[in-house]
Amino acid sequence: MLVGLGLALNLGLGLSAIGATEPLRLAVSMTPLSLPIFVAEQQGYFAEAGLQLRVQEVVGGHRAMQLLLEGKADLATASDVVMMFSSFKNPSLAPFALLASFVSSSSDSKLVLRPQSGVSQVRDLRGKRVGTVMGTASHYMLDTTLLASGVDPKSVHIIPLQPEAIADLLKSSQLDAVAIWEPLPFKLLQSVPGSEILPTPGSYRLSFNLVGAKTLLGPRDDELKKLLVALDRAQRHIERKPDMAQALLRERLKLDQAFIDWIWPTNHYRLALDQSLLSSLEAEARWARQGGHLKDIKPGEGAPNFLDLIYAKPLRQVLPASVTLID
Repeated sequence: MLVGLGLALNLGLGLSAIGATEPLRLAVSMTPLSLPIFVAEQQGYFAEAGLQLRVQEVVGGHRAMQLLLEGKADLATASDVVMMFSSFKNPSLAPFALLASFVSSSSDSKLVLRPQSGVSQVRDLRGKRVGTVMGTASHYMLDTTLLASGVDPKSVHIIPLQPEAIADLLKSSQLDAVAIWEPLPFKLLQSVPGSEILPTPGSYRLSFNLVGAKTLLGPRDDELKKLLVALDRAQRHIERKPDMAQALLRERLKLDQAFIDWIWPTNHYRLALDQSLLSSLEAEARWARQGGHLKDIKPGEGAPNFLDLIYAKPLRQVLPASVTLID
């Protein structure tokens, strides 16, 4: 009887511990890139996978990542550039890991010109005031676009700002242009009469990623797998029922069908961990170092080993073919 009672108590304690597991906190950037998360939430895929998830909405992947670094979120959505910058803060003890890329885009960030800016090509930006959110994919797009056109970024007055300030600064002509991510370029075209998009020759392809706190790895792998299963279902839903997915995106971002038509062809939703992402992170790290964007890095200090920042186990178990990293 005593043995049975002890066993029952142990089982009861185990069940209590499992039941007491806190929901995962996911910080999500309010962007078209986050559509698979919106779909999985709306369609009940997270719940059907047996996953408890608390979604926190923010403006920008840099803010989502900051919540994770501060311990206020367990998971975050962030671009490859944001992840690269965050990894330099403590290369040997980075408190996060990349779990999967779930969308790529060839033109998420754009250069928007103020009315009558006098700019008709990228070379005309020399001496101009261009605002961007530093340390983000838009910042990287701006610099690489300038370099691709033979323009030294130091010849441009690059103004650090936050996304909420952009429209007023462009309207008042305090800025000649801004480099920013969707849906803000589309909103600027609507709210600032006479503003326009400057065609860019760059070849940067953004990767938008699911990043998790290292404390999750191992103990909560089952939940991470459930999350990836739900996102895979969401991406198949987007592919099969684009009209429904577009309607949801209009609702979540409070924008019209013209915006959906504007961005839809450029976003490719697919769960993956591939070698090209590693190559991008390494190229971005070289750019950040050479451009002097890593203020706290000592001369000669090496870049992080980005392969060490990737935790592929859950995705390998859910979608083995989607992991093509060379270890």
